[in-house]
Amino acid sequence: MLKDIDRKILSGLLDNSRTSDRELAKKIGVSQPTVTRRRTRLERELIDGYTAIPRWKKLGYEILAITSMKTSFNLGSTEIRKNTIETAMKWLDEQPNVIFCAMGRGLELTGVLLSVHRDYVSLDEFLSNHRRELGDYVDDVQTIIVNLAGEVVYRPLNFKYLAKGIQRNERTTRRFAVSDSSEELSKG
Repeated sequence: MLKDIDRKILSGLLDNSRTSDRELAKKIGVSQPTVTRRRTRLERELIDGYTAIPRWKKLGYEILAITSMKTSFNLGSTEIRKNTIETAMKWLDEQPNVIFCAMGRGLELTGVLLSVHRDYVSLDEFLSNHRRELGDYVDDVQTIIVNLAGEVVYRPLNFKYLAKGIQRNERTTRRFAVSDSSEELSKG
């Protein structure tokens, strides 16, 4: 479980990963060396990396595709399954427009991937390539298309929103901890 100070540092970095340790220290009320030490530990154990999140439309990407898949897990032997995963990973490595891909469960689906595309033609080529290269392993593919160039993007893809959730979680955790302590005292 994260300590309050680590949660505050993580929240500050999610809000703006370019924030200096000095700025973070001032914001959360601790010394800069404390922030540097704890940030280094967080980067070793929790933070997977830092990245810039572009304004997709300005880069020429008009479509975010949310593609869900149903794969057949009756692939036979462990060796066949291993080869299938290797084939999928190789294909994935050649798709720089895929920004997330994972296995999952629910709605009778087993996987999801997020990808960005310049236009509908490039999305269609991507899906055709997916079907051609991985069709033997995928039973069903469904795609939701999000118009990144439209005016109905209510909240652009960004992790800064999560910073507020981490702060709320910190307050909730603290409130429950105080409540639990009060109950312990009243029992004693």
